[in-house]
Amino acid sequence: MQAISTRYKSPLHQMTQCTPTCLWNDSASLQELSYSMEHGGVGATCNPVIVLGVLKKEMDTWKGRIESLIKELPIATEDEIAWQLVREISVQAAAMLKPIFDKQRGKNGRLSIQTDPRLFRDSAAMVKQAIDFNGLAPNMIVKIPVTQAGIPAIEEATYRGISINATVCFTVSQCIAVAEAVERGLQRREREGKEIATMGPVCTIMVGRMDDWLKILAEKDNVVIDPGYMEWAGVAVFKKTYQIFRERGYRLRLLSAAFRNHMHWSEFIGGDVVISPPHAWQVRCNASDIEVRSRIDEAVQPKVVDELCRKFRDFRRAYAEDGLAVAEFDAYGPTLRTLRQFITACHDLDGLVRDFLVPSPEAS
Repeated sequence: MQAISTRYKSPLHQMTQCTPTCLWNDSASLQELSYSMEHGGVGATCNPVIVLGVLKKEMDTWKGRIESLIKELPIATEDEIAWQLVREISVQAAAMLKPIFDKQRGKNGRLSIQTDPRLFRDSAAMVKQAIDFNGLAPNMIVKIPVTQAGIPAIEEATYRGISINATVCFTVSQCIAVAEAVERGLQRREREGKEIATMGPVCTIMVGRMDDWLKILAEKDNVVIDPGYMEWAGVAVFKKTYQIFRERGYRLRLLSAAFRNHMHWSEFIGGDVVISPPHAWQVRCNASDIEVRSRIDEAVQPKVVDELCRKFRDFRRAYAEDGLAVAEFDAYGPTLRTLRQFITACHDLDGLVRDFLVPSPEAS
């Protein structure tokens, strides 16, 4: 294994101390966030998928609180109680990150909380929920999906002073639409003399989900291709987008999420970007012998990109600046798959609360 200087605890810690690349924790579990912060982590994420996982792993900690909420909110639905749990878990993690937020004046130290994915077609509803979530703590950042309705919601939330994390995003064209929406929101604030210096918007590319989709298409359409090439799809989209963002001076950072291989970390080292691996991937990265050096400007091999473009129409759409119109965002394969998973998680979280609210008589 590569020797790590005694000044650094791990490869991830070395990255955070020696490069502009930031580490956020893809979980609001306090135990997992504590580990991430020990290795240089400066942010975290919460959503119904994550809350469901936290509750399952830490039920002894949260069982009493769920029972208390049922008593405190006597007419609340299971869904309302579930979202209160999302709020409370988010607020706890945000408190851990608040000192970093204060020190870095809003760029980092934020807890990323996701709007209800079932609202993905309703701009006004997403903005309303973003305002609610933004008020939970000074260091919240609110996830809004990059759907047709999400783009105007991102602009409006930004105008209202809310730092956004654009999510359910896979393509260069989606990222550009997000960046332009954020710029419009910031410019509206600037024209009215409103503060923007402490805002910290980011745009997530779910790099691993892009790879997943091509693997599904390869099976479905009998595509023969070097399997290793498909591991580079999300990386190629991310690197091209990063180059465009630098050239155009957009005022938000890219964030790498949905880890499937080490390149979703190692290939982005050196960029002014965020990597957001789940806990298991942080442990794996820290146990690796991957050299911590800048790779963000190293292009993906042209033969790999060319082959992906030739074999997969959906990769061509992901890689081209104009590959998707905003009106096409909602019907894109990875968008549909991700929304379905997020919406299912909301129902699963409701079901967990239901077992407390309306316990099965057979189980008693």
